[in-house]
Amino acid sequence: MRIGILLSPPSGPDGLRKLTDDLRRSADEGFDSAWLSHIFGVDALTALAVAGSQVPGIELGTAVVPTYPRHPGALAQQARTTALAVGPGRLNLGIGLSHKVVIEDMFGYGFERPARHMKEYLSVLTPLLDGQSVSYSGETITANLELDVPNEGRVPVLLAAMGSQMLRLAGRRTDGTVLWMTGATTIGEHIAPTITAAAAAAQRRTPRVVCALPVLVTDDVDGARQQAAQIFAAYGTLPSYRAMLDREGVAGPEDLAIIGPEEQVATRIREIFSAGATEFVGSIFAGGPAAARTRELLLELAD
Repeated sequence: MRIGILLSPPSGPDGLRKLTDDLRRSADEGFDSAWLSHIFGVDALTALAVAGSQVPGIELGTAVVPTYPRHPGALAQQARTTALAVGPGRLNLGIGLSHKVVIEDMFGYGFERPARHMKEYLSVLTPLLDGQSVSYSGETITANLELDVPNEGRVPVLLAAMGSQMLRLAGRRTDGTVLWMTGATTIGEHIAPTITAAAAAAQRRTPRVVCALPVLVTDDVDGARQQAAQIFAAYGTLPSYRAMLDREGVAGPEDLAIIGPEEQVATRIREIFSAGATEFVGSIFAGGPAAARTRELLLELAD
């Protein structure tokens, strides 16, 4: 099983040093990949370029960079520069639409026709990542670009796709999907079949399905569930995640968080792989002995 770890977002003046230490520890322990979210803290690609350039080997990923605030040419330029900094075959570019409340209320962009936006965005982004020139004029995106950023090999793109339309787009046009707040039942009945069928129809390779979820190995299940409910409460109110929770038949994010003793947590992670996930990324949401137990179990599963 391919097992990754979600890195803690850097904070404070020495945040990038701490991120580098966290990445080095994850690499030394044997995690297959390390991922960094992109919300309102540091720029994920820039942070991974800094840390990844100092820590070799382990795969890196963004989960995920919102598309609306960045022209696809600018994102391709930044991603290829990051790939140059960390070395070939390491960077995975996770991208997503974000949410209407973020794009419209915070950034001031329109959120109309998101599927059209992403289709046109990929028409510019993916060729540029592959080192091709682009001349494209769509309804939402226009580009006449050629990047002069040296890189070896391509940068895989993973689309944060949960609805059917976006999953089909991900299967046809990208390397797969990276998920959040999506459980085993939904992966098995909706995510994996939809994206895999779309990839097969487009004669593409079997897509990656990267499942990221909160996880904690602990005997205090009730206490950890309460903690998860507080930390991840916002995800239960965002429409795209709410739809996944409803599909799974659960009330809130704490119900999807993988919490319990070692055997129980291992069973749930195995169920995620059996449902069709190709990789699991753990978001360890507490410290102390529980965090140590969680990392140990994840690494056992990776072995």
